Amino acid sequence: MFVHAAARRQADAAHIAQLAAVVKKLELTDLCLFTEARYTRHLSQADMYSAFQDHPVALEHFPTGSLAGPTVRQRRLE
Repeated sequence: MFVHAAARRQADAAHIAQLAAVVKKLELTDLCLFTEARYTRHLSQADMYSAFQDHPVALEHFPTGSLAGPTVRQRRLE
């Protein structure tokens, strides 16, 4: 299974690079996996404190807030 995935990725490398160039040129955001909270909708666009805008020690309102962790960029800032 992993061999097939690696072979498929090599076969599609040119197409993936082309799609990446389009995404970069159009400045598209990341994939929208969750729709309920705006800070989980586009993880790379949310600031670190958007989940706590109601109150600094407020509990999480939406279940996806516990599923989606901070992005790599946000973890580097901590």
